[in-house]
Amino acid sequence: MRPRGSVLLASLSRTATVLALASAAACGSDPSGGPALSVPADTATSAIACAGSGQVLGAGSTAQGNAIDIWKTAFSSACPSVTITYGASGSGAGIQQFTAGKVAFAGSDAALKPAEIDATRTTCTGGQGIDLPMVGGLVSIVYNIDGVDSLVLDGPTIAKIFDSQITTWNDPAITALNPGVSLPDAEIQAIHRADDSGTTDNLTQYLAATSGGAWTYPPAKSWAGRGGQSASGSAGVAAQVKQVTNSIGYVELSFAQTNNLDSAAIATGASKPVEATAANAATTISTAQFAGTGNDLALTLDYGTQQEGAYPLVLVTYEIVCDKGNQPGTLDALKAFLTYTAGNDAQQAIGAKGYVPLPTAITSKVTTVVAGLS
Repeated sequence: MRPRGSVLLASLSRTATVLALASAAACGSDPSGGPALSVPADTATSAIACAGSGQVLGAGSTAQGNAIDIWKTAFSSACPSVTITYGASGSGAGIQQFTAGKVAFAGSDAALKPAEIDATRTTCTGGQGIDLPMVGGLVSIVYNIDGVDSLVLDGPTIAKIFDSQITTWNDPAITALNPGVSLPDAEIQAIHRADDSGTTDNLTQYLAATSGGAWTYPPAKSWAGRGGQSASGSAGVAAQVKQVTNSIGYVELSFAQTNNLDSAAIATGASKPVEATAANAATTISTAQFAGTGNDLALTLDYGTQQEGAYPLVLVTYEIVCDKGNQPGTLDALKAFLTYTAGNDAQQAIGAKGYVPLPTAITSKVTTVVAGLS
């Protein structure tokens, strides 16, 4: 087990100008198919320092797929000799491809476990895989209930819905959280991820912390709850919820926005339920602590927060690279790309698309570690 750090992260001062943009509807389509997301007009490329050439391969988290689309378009525009190719295959698949030496970096919504770190040592000659936090976001509990456009849920109720312990929308546990809302006497269609997913890991971390024992399974990338339907990737879950009446699922906020899906507010114990907004997620992420050792920048997140205006179901997506032993042919280009993505311009660009720009207390450490990759 890696010891938990005690470094309280600084406030999100540099993100204040972009958080107001974060609730705007996202443009474009799913990163795994169709046109890429448009890059905001004010995305600066002049600050990008190009290096290297060729194709840099990445794979993994679908939650960060929309962010990578924005970043790779801006980076390739500034650095035409480098092509960034990212396959949004899910966090578990991305880690597997990285461990097998098939990609230069993997995206994961959950930090590497000790066994996964050990498995990277073969690929990372003389080193190991490390976690670089790069994309802040939140897990939105999206729903499509006939005649309902406002919904409040809490940890125990979410756990019971996704474990088939609550099966109808007018169940007393749900109606108690939603006074005055006319909930239908309709069967709940709960939709979860079919693939190993860091988004699932973050959801189940939250349920383990807040459900009061209603969620009886250990947090994991693989789905363990009973019943329900499954779909692949964040895009697949979002599409399924959009198509199926009286359904509920969980996706990263940008996918909720892109698909015009309603998101539930979460009753946390604060004075009022907390809406699923980037600004509210930023409040929670600002209290994250470093948990990794050495150059590993894994974070711990407070899923059980009861702070006013703090949305508890947050996630941070990591780019996983070797601290030593990276592929020499693409190392310079990889470092240039990651330096850009951790920078202020790149973080602001994705802040307008439903993500949460990370605080400088995180990104400054990321930039320092990236500079030393070998």
